[in-house]
Amino acid sequence: MSLKVAFQMDPIDAVDIDADSTFRIAEEAQARGHELFFYTPDKLAFQSGRVTARGQRMVLRREVGNHVDLAPEEEVDLADWDVVWLRQDPPFDMGYITTTHLLDLIHPGTLVVNDPFWVRNYPEKLLVLQFPELTPPTTIARDLDTLKAFKEAHGDIILKPLYGNGGAGVFRLGPDDKNLTSLHELFTGINREPLIAQKFLPDVSNGDKRVILVDGQPVGAINRVPQKGETRSNMHVGGRPEKVGLTARDREICAAIGATLREKGQIFVGIDVIGDYLTEINVTSPTGIQELERFDGTNTAALIWEAIEAKRG
Repeated sequence: MSLKVAFQMDPIDAVDIDADSTFRIAEEAQARGHELFFYTPDKLAFQSGRVTARGQRMVLRREVGNHVDLAPEEEVDLADWDVVWLRQDPPFDMGYITTTHLLDLIHPGTLVVNDPFWVRNYPEKLLVLQFPELTPPTTIARDLDTLKAFKEAHGDIILKPLYGNGGAGVFRLGPDDKNLTSLHELFTGINREPLIAQKFLPDVSNGDKRVILVDGQPVGAINRVPQKGETRSNMHVGGRPEKVGLTARDREICAAIGATLREKGQIFVGIDVIGDYLTEINVTSPTGIQELERFDGTNTAALIWEAIEAKRG
């Protein structure tokens, strides 16, 4: 089976080929004989009833600094393609949301991965609210009094933007920390969105586990350990990836959420687990498959393509 595959993503020439999950997915697609096309989200358009993209066909190689050959730019009708990957990084803003509305118009005739309707309706920090038995105490609010009451109840909390990513804007406020009001002023002066607060989980010092699921099934995990003196374990801010296995609790969490992910077309998902608690379900642009492949030998990209090819077969 040879598929025509388009990638909506950030600039391909700037990716780290030894860490970027999109590069690995595209590399595996190429190895399986699929045709590759690249475009950035700003080149997506709706024109006279068609969803189009201006981009370039590409050929990849695993060679640092020389990893992609791009053909001249052309405009394509995405309805003519078999698969479109929604893989640009957040922020999950109105620009991002608009691309999901446009891609809705061609899905499922063209298989959009992950399903854009549910990417739009299942942002990372909101889908977990459907599984309160799996998550730490959480509140989402813009109202300062509500946030103060949450901190009063739990003492040591994490405060972060609801639609942030990569560890940006994440603060730990301990029992004696007096900065909640100042941080509230800072965040509410930047945008009109609520904040999310969660009870601090001391187990984060042992790592924030990224569990990867393919079509609702767990395939492995990596542990992300924060730097000394740092609460955040995201690899974007210096977290160190380590080899780790799946625990019985990890499998219990995956069993609880797997059917929902599969039913909603979320083929490639990364969940975050700290200790025994689920903290995020990442559906927009999850990462970690190259690290998992190095640690465990698990070719997650191949498993992803097997799932996609089965749906296109």
